[in-house]
Parts: sequence; C-alpha cells; structure tokens
Amino acid sequence: MTAGTPQRVRMVELGRDEALKLLAEVPLGRVVFSHQALPAIRPVNHLVEPNGDIIIRTHTGAALLGRAARSEVVAYEADDLDPATRTGWSVVVTGAAGPVTDPGELARYRTQLTAWVGTEMEHVVRIRADIVTGYRLVGGEAGS
Repeated sequence: MTAGTPQRVRMVELGRDEALKLLAEVPLGRVVFSHQALPAIRPVNHLVEPNGDIIIRTHTGAALLGRAARSEVVAYEADDLDPATRTGWSVVVTGAAGPVTDPGELARYRTQLTAWVGTEMEHVVRIRADIVTGYRLVGGEAGS
C-alpha cells in the first residue's frame, strides 16, 4: 500500500456475545429515543449486565425518563473507531427502556455507575437487550 492510498476495509457482522463484550469495554455510548416526535440522542455512560441489558443513570426532568416510564423502545449505540486506520467496531442495542425501582438494584447501580456530569443522577434506567447488532471494520490490503 502506498502513502495516501486508503486501505480496503470490510465490514464483518458480530455475534451477540462479542458485540455485548465490546460494548462493556467502553465507558460511553449514546441513547436514542423520541422526544416531541423527533429523534433525540444523548451521550451517557453505562454498565452492561451479564444478560446484555444496558444500565444508565439520568436526572429528574430528563426527556428519556418520560419515555422509560412508559417502557418505550429506544436504541443504545457505542463504538470504537480509528479514523487513521478506518477500523474499529460499532454496536447497537434496541429494546424497551424502563425505570429500575428495586431498592437493592438502585443502590448497587448508584455505586457502580458514577455520573460524569455534575448534576444529581438519581434515576436508573434499564434498556432491555432485545435486539443486538454489531459490526467490526477490518482492514485489509489495498486492492484485495
């Protein structure tokens, strides 16, 4: 490959287990939901449960909280992409979001998942991993 010639990259579909493992290795993602009949995207930090469910924290008044109270379907996406090599991966989890109300779970998640922003994040939301899709961008030789 010569300088300035981009390498060929192919997209490889990931299995559920590998996709969730990759998702668990990064601290941040984006939750996608409907807000006032339009798509809304918010960056959040997360935990991935062994069954694949995504756990996030949010604050009172957050647009997502109203959706979660009605168990609406949302998407959660995270990735790790290298623009220099054009390689990496992307994972999307789609499922119903709902509030976590069990006191024991709330206490555990509040300890394990520290908010990145300086506001009180007193609510915990679980996104069920109903559909998990993921792709890895794999580099190869130019012209292959």
